[in-house]
Amino acid sequence: MIIAVDATGGEYAPHEIVKGAIKAAQDYKVSIALVGTRSTLHVLASRHLKKLDFSFIEANQIIGPQESPIRAVNNKPRSPIVVGVKLVKDGTAAAFVSAGNTGAVLYASLLILGKIKGVERPAIASPINIGAAPSLLIDSGANADCRPSHLVQFANLGAAYSQHVLGIPSPRVGLLSNGEEESKGNRLVQETYQLLKKANLNFIGNIEGQDIAGRKADVIVTDGFTGNVVLKTIEGLGSTFQNLQQPVGQALTGTSRLQGRLLLSIAGLDSWIKRIDYREYGGACLLGVNGNITIAHGRSRAKAIKNAIGLAKQTAEGDLCQIIKGGSLDRTVPEE
Repeated sequence: MIIAVDATGGEYAPHEIVKGAIKAAQDYKVSIALVGTRSTLHVLASRHLKKLDFSFIEANQIIGPQESPIRAVNNKPRSPIVVGVKLVKDGTAAAFVSAGNTGAVLYASLLILGKIKGVERPAIASPINIGAAPSLLIDSGANADCRPSHLVQFANLGAAYSQHVLGIPSPRVGLLSNGEEESKGNRLVQETYQLLKKANLNFIGNIEGQDIAGRKADVIVTDGFTGNVVLKTIEGLGSTFQNLQQPVGQALTGTSRLQGRLLLSIAGLDSWIKRIDYREYGGACLLGVNGNITIAHGRSRAKAIKNAIGLAKQTAEGDLCQIIKGGSLDRTVPEE
């Protein structure tokens, strides 16, 4: 299995990307195709070529984080994002991982891979590990404006991922709302609720924000705007607690930091903080396109990249795209 990795995407590229890819090749026993400027990659990783299954793919047009996704993808065919997605398209790579411009990754995936037949809109599925085991948040950023039928398909995609990749036989699907009652929520949530009741899913009804930590649902369904706010809130909370654990003398005074670390230890929050750290799960999966695409955090360092590659490998091994194409996924949307 070959995993293609964008070596230029993210704040800490290429050094941290290469370090993470090396660690992933060692731990997960996968072949890595680093996509970027070959001369730079050779300097950073050439000594590992004989020990690990590494290859370099030349792609020297960089897409910056602030560039327009459509313009950048169309004008930079030799960028790692475009080249990496094409490697998935032609079957050279089983999956592609990028911490680069998320919009560009989304657009390139839609343009080059296309949507799986019957899928209205692809969605980003993000594992969130606040509870005893991970839940899947979908959509976490691909679609800010949605119709009820979109959310029903997100629910189906998330349930399929949980079942075939995470091994949950009958994943519980919850609809994120501001109350448990059927009448709660905005118009989108209320109409989606009625459709999900008729869908062939293990739908448990509405869940609220506080239910996320309690892992009341295996799949948490929402629109991309709300989902992204939830995800960023969790990440921000994790970063805040991580700062309390850093060495003395940085953001806080020595005394304050020591007190904070002691408090976290006494409260038993150390393991909980580790679970909500985005570096532990690495990335999110783009579901509904004709290929395996993993989107990593833009601030990813080596550990996050390694785990994103592990997530990509797990997704590819689950063969979810073929399952969806083969009709094993119930994508039927009840009439609105």
